[in-house]
Amino acid sequence: MRKSHPVRRAVLATAATVSGIVLLVSLKPASDPGSAQAVGGQAPPAAAQSPQGGAQAAGSGTVTGDAAQTQYGPVQVRLTVTGGKITQAEAVQAPKGGRSDQITSTAVPRLNQAAVAAQSAEIDAVSGATYTSNGYKQSLQSALDKVRAASSQGSGGTQARTVTGDAAQTQYGAVQVRITVAGGKITQAEAVQAPKGGRSDQITSTAVPRLNQAAVATNSADIDAVSGATYTSAGYKQSLQSALDKAGQGGAQPSSGPGGAGAQQGSGAGGAQARTLTGSAVQTQYGPVQVRVTVSGGKITEAEAVRAPSGGRSSQISQTAVPRLNQAAVATGSADIDAVSGATYTSNGYKQSLQSALDQAGG
Repeated sequence: MRKSHPVRRAVLATAATVSGIVLLVSLKPASDPGSAQAVGGQAPPAAAQSPQGGAQAAGSGTVTGDAAQTQYGPVQVRLTVTGGKITQAEAVQAPKGGRSDQITSTAVPRLNQAAVAAQSAEIDAVSGATYTSNGYKQSLQSALDKVRAASSQGSGGTQARTVTGDAAQTQYGAVQVRITVAGGKITQAEAVQAPKGGRSDQITSTAVPRLNQAAVATNSADIDAVSGATYTSAGYKQSLQSALDKAGQGGAQPSSGPGGAGAQQGSGAGGAQARTLTGSAVQTQYGPVQVRVTVSGGKITEAEAVRAPSGGRSSQISQTAVPRLNQAAVATGSADIDAVSGATYTSNGYKQSLQSALDQAGG
């Protein structure tokens, strides 16, 4: 019998080894822990510590960021947080219609994955989707601010935290205020959005620093308008009040009384004390809708629309629909309320803003 050649034996041994490796690889679980779902799915938390403004809550739950207005439509992000980590991110609003549908379907899943991976709003814009990316990051940061606020409430500490108010639309552009709160005091205020272009640049550069100083000095939104900057001042105060509403326990306490942001449910003996929360402004076909609720003892005791469509027939529809929506919100204690007949757009915007306020309340 002919002996097997040494080279042939070596080839056969190598082939057997390769076959064994292939079998081992095929046994690897399909759900690779380093992968993320394509659309709004989970990705593993990044090992690096999240930067300031990242998700560092002690608990779990769902938080919806403020809707960020872009040139092509609003973007709004909702986060699912578990054990202080973002486990899921999704865009509940994004630009749509025409080419926007294609851009959104490509960009949003990548932004969702990036948010989960980075555990912060410090994510890269998607090429070809600059406006959507910027709006996504802005809404994501708003959600993270709310997570941090909830974390501070849970720990009962006086650690500084940053809260971003809703963007207030003015005749000359949006105004949005971000405040830093420590020990129940505003320690810093800044306008992250303000009117710009032409004469607006000069007015903004003069008015905003004065408004920032006034917010810190008064520790409330009860500040004087800057002469010659009436619209900017009014928008600043509205966004500042929204930030104060979100500040909750340990946050700045505006001078508006016990229904203001300083009152916090579930804190010591005053656990049933009322607090007021303002939801995100929701853009509808006929104008923005924004809801403010007062919560006491885990119940909605009052609901009001601080913004609703106006002008022409919209004024009549709002006057009829909003009181009924307010009553329904109090009666049900949730955003699961029926739309008012003949006011579908206003009703849908109301329910969405109401849900945003309830998310802040933790309900």
